[in-house]
Amino acid sequence: MTPAEIAPKDRLIVALDLPSPEAAEAMVNRLGDSVTFYKVGYRLAYAGGLPLVGKLADKGKKVFLDLKLHDIGNTVMQGVESITRLGATFLTVHAYPQTMKGAVEGRGSASLKILAVTVLTSYNDDDLHAAGYRLSVSELVEARAQQAQVLGVDGLVCSPEEVGSLRKIVGHQMNLVTPGIRPAGAATGDQKRIMTPGRAIAAGADYLVVGRPVVEAADPSAVAEAIHAEIAQALG
Repeated sequence: MTPAEIAPKDRLIVALDLPSPEAAEAMVNRLGDSVTFYKVGYRLAYAGGLPLVGKLADKGKKVFLDLKLHDIGNTVMQGVESITRLGATFLTVHAYPQTMKGAVEGRGSASLKILAVTVLTSYNDDDLHAAGYRLSVSELVEARAQQAQVLGVDGLVCSPEEVGSLRKIVGHQMNLVTPGIRPAGAATGDQKRIMTPGRAIAAGADYLVVGRPVVEAADPSAVAEAIHAEIAQALG
């Protein structure tokens, strides 16, 4: 989907990083019509939250299934084949060539979109070097983006700091999804490469993933609406 085709309200993805399906459903009910797109990640998925993907889809919501798959190509392919039946809009895999290739093959002709995670937003250059990489964050992100484009991946998960450089590589053929989004004044938590919603959209991000600043707020719906307003302002 090109940027012009994305409804402004769909650009905010609220991360349901909550301890149970019941807690997640309660949050969805609190947010009501203020949010159209949700992320289901490790915490919720492994607490019995996978059936929630279909429930949300049946309600007309979009779901970003953030499982960050990474295994031998055939295993990833088979896993993705199963995931296509859940009703998710997006699925993440780590941006290793064999993993991405397997995911694209497993997706086949289904509507599920594969997103490749370039480098986690909690990593900086020192973290990569400690893990044995010789490349900097920016160099590794760009290399993986080029590989993802060749392999037919639909989009990339990257920090907002890398959005501008990646747009030059992939144009608007791939969606850029950015975690590490923090409204002005919000705590950064464990994120190291962050940006405000407005700045991220202005930089060229298509979708923003926001978790704790929304779900831990006294009034989650009000925070979501404020982010929508900031997105709209950035879009002009």
